[in-house]
Parts: sequence; structure tokens; C-alpha cells
Amino acid sequence: MKTVLSGCDSTDGKQTHGSDMTGVTTRSKSRTSEKKDVYSKSNGVISNGFHGYKEGYETLEKSGVSRRSVYLFNHFFFPLVMVGLTPQIVMLFWYTNVKFGGSYSALITHFRSHSVFGTLLKMWSELSIINTFTVGVIFGYFAWALFWTVVLPGKEVRGPVTPKGNTPVYKDNGFLHYGVTMAGFAILTTVLKYHGLTPTVVYDRFGELLAFMNVFALCFVFLLYIKGITRPSTSDSGKTGGGFFFDYYWGTELYPRICGIDVKVLTNCRFGMTVWPLMCCIYALKSYELHGFVDSMFVTTILQLTYITKFFTWEAGYMHTIDIILDRAGFYICWGCLCWLPSLYPSVSLYLVSHPVRLGTPLASSILIVGLISVLINYLADLQRQDVRKANGDCLVWGRKPDLIRAKYRIEGGEVRESILLASGWWGLSRHFHYIPEILLSFFWTVTTGFENVLPYTYLIVLVILLTHRSFRDEQKCSLKYGIYWQEYCTKVKHRIIPFLF
Repeated sequence: MKTVLSGCDSTDGKQTHGSDMTGVTTRSKSRTSEKKDVYSKSNGVISNGFHGYKEGYETLEKSGVSRRSVYLFNHFFFPLVMVGLTPQIVMLFWYTNVKFGGSYSALITHFRSHSVFGTLLKMWSELSIINTFTVGVIFGYFAWALFWTVVLPGKEVRGPVTPKGNTPVYKDNGFLHYGVTMAGFAILTTVLKYHGLTPTVVYDRFGELLAFMNVFALCFVFLLYIKGITRPSTSDSGKTGGGFFFDYYWGTELYPRICGIDVKVLTNCRFGMTVWPLMCCIYALKSYELHGFVDSMFVTTILQLTYITKFFTWEAGYMHTIDIILDRAGFYICWGCLCWLPSLYPSVSLYLVSHPVRLGTPLASSILIVGLISVLINYLADLQRQDVRKANGDCLVWGRKPDLIRAKYRIEGGEVRESILLASGWWGLSRHFHYIPEILLSFFWTVTTGFENVLPYTYLIVLVILLTHRSFRDEQKCSLKYGIYWQEYCTKVKHRIIPFLF
């Protein structure tokens, strides 16, 4: 039996015979796995799967909502609305900042006189989407990211085993890639400045770049949809039965790889999470070119870069999160990391370019210190869970033996595995405690903008909604996976996110 530590969403698998693709090991599926998984009260083992939908439908039907209505909403209307609206939202977010002074109220006033459709039409008509600059910058960066992803060394790490018995294998070179990219940006900036040029042209023409990325990402996701049906990388793939719009939105493949490159690593980490710090640096440089040193921009940039650096030191752990192990590579994840993330996540820095705020040394220093403390707590919480995992529970947590639950579960192949649920230390305060310092950190790098407009707080608002929603998704999955063990864990750790409140 394989034992791992779970932050609810972590499992593990060992290599077996056979492989569907480079970097993914597969487990042969026994005939028993074709039978419906059941929950066994006698041994406390719950199979991996999503069998809660039936109960959910029954609850909705009792409230007067038909199963067909729920199905149509979840598999047609919601995906269609998301695919249609979110590209417009990210463009309007940029447009509001550069055309309406970062004021949502000014945008709404414009809607009333020119209509939403008229505003969107004017916005898109003002942009040159496909040109030498946009194609060169985007594909030039992709070439850079792909080259270093392949060339840089890294130890082999394994993701959790999937319900189909596949175990993804990664090369852990994320931190090296991040360091090389940031160093490369510094060198490029120096060279450009020496020749009278500047990389802040990306800020000046960001609307064109964002529009191009929207078009590219929508096409890329469609190609992933086709690949998952015709040339899947693993058995965790294929149509879901929810129709085209749902499959395009959700994806047809859990771990797609193209020429050995993991698509999720490329879009989530090598593009989204790496472009974020690059944009922060570009915005900070643009602010310096326009206004000189501004302490609010300095604090915001340092806090964001510190958080991102922490992420890349822990990138292997990210491969055990719900983003990777549950969400397929479709519009939701891939378009999100290619367009939503570069637009929204560095948005505070984007706003500060045109709205410089002079905080003064005492206030700037205070915000910086409490922000860095938030990063530290977030890091220590993740580290605590990893240390318990490495020691298989044979260690101390805050000077005491850790309070553990060894939860058994069954994969589709029938093999019983075991995860450790940590119920002490940071993880004894709440089941998703690490969300608290992450939210606080985003508040501290946002509060530097003051309170003139709501727009710079958009990321913070979205983050609170996203993490709250993710906690429910995560707990539903863990409840189905671990059964009575998860009930025992929730009895020990009563609060979901905020101790004594929620």
C-alpha cells in the first residue's frame, strides 16, 4: 500500500509496466475496475470517483429543478456563456484601465450612452491583432520557454496516480526556468536601454498582445479538444458525454503532452506564472520611466515577486493540486492561464502605472513587512505538510507528534492506497488554512493603490471567490474519495478556511 500526505487533493502512484507516453506511466486495468465502484463500510475504503452527482440531482429535483434543466445549464449554457464572455471581460478590464482611468463607473456610464455591444465593437476595431509585433513577442516567448524547459536539468518527480492508473512524470526545473527567464529579461532590458529602446513597449501595446493571445488561446484549446479525442496521451481522456461546448470548456484530456512537453506545465507554469512576474517588472519599469521611484509600486512589485518565487520553489508540489489532478486541459485551465492570468493577476501593477501613489516610508515599510510575513506563513504551512509527508508522520509538528488520519482509498484498478490527513499544526486550525495568508498577501499588495477605484481590487475579489469555490470542490472530492476518514478529519478540524468563523 502506498502512503502519501494529502492536502485533500494529493495521491501518489508507483511505476508499473507499460507506458502510453513519455513521462507518464500506466497501470493495467483489471476487469474488476470495469464494475461500478462502491463504498465499503466494512473496511472504510472508498473508491476514487465522482458519484455525488446523483445525490445532487435528486436534491435539485426535490426543489423543483428538473434533471434535464440542470444538465443543460451545466453542460451547455454555463460553458457557452463562459467561453463567450470571459475573453470580452479580460479585454474590457484592460480597456477600462487605459481608456476610463481605471473606473468601472466611467465604463458603465459609457455603456449607457454607447451600449455594451458598441463599446466592444469599438474596442476590438481599434486593435491590430495580428502583426509582426504581436506574433514576434508571443511566439518568441514561447520559443524561449520551450527551449529552456527542455534544456534545463531537473530531478524526476511524479504526480499523483489518476483514477485510470496513470502516473505523470515531470522534470522539476521550474525554479531554474524562472531564474533564467528573469535574468534574461534583465539582460534584454539592459541591451535595449543601451540602444535607446525599452521593453515597456509591451505596456504601450498590451491591448494588441492580449487580443492576439485571446485568438491564439481559443484556437489552441480547440486543437487540444481534437487531440484528446483522436491522439490522447493517456487513458484519462476522451469525450465526457456532456456535448461539444462542455468538452471544449472542460477539456478532453487530463494530462496532454505534445512532443514530450506537458501542456499544463507549459500553459500554467512556463507561460501564466512566468509571464506574471515579467509583466510586474515591465509595469514597474514603465512607472519609473514616467514618475521616477514610487514606493507603492516598489512594495507591490516586491510582494508579488516574492510570492511567485515561493511558487517556483514549490512547483513540484503544485502538480498535486486540484488544478492539475482534477481539471482537464480545456478552456477553463488553458485559456485561463494564457489570457486571464496575464491580464488579471498583475493588474495592480498595471493600475499603478497611471495612478502612482506616494505612501511614505512608514506606511510603505509596514505594508511590505506584513505582506512578507503573509508569504512566510503561507510557505511554512506548505512546508509543514511536505515535511510530514516525507517523514511518513514520524516527525514533530510544533514540538509534538502530529495528529494524523491514515485514510484508505481505492483506485479504479482495485488497488488500495493510503494518504495521510494532517490535523495539527497549521492544518489543525482549518482544513484550508493556507488560503488565509494568500488572501492577506493579495490584499497587502493591492492596498498600496488606495481606495479611489474598485478596479485594482478585482484580483482580490476574484481570488476570494475562487478559493472559496475551490474549497467546496476540494472537499466534495475528498469526501467521495476518503469517505468515513474524511468525516473523521472534519470532526477533528471543524473549520473550512477561517478558524472559528468558516
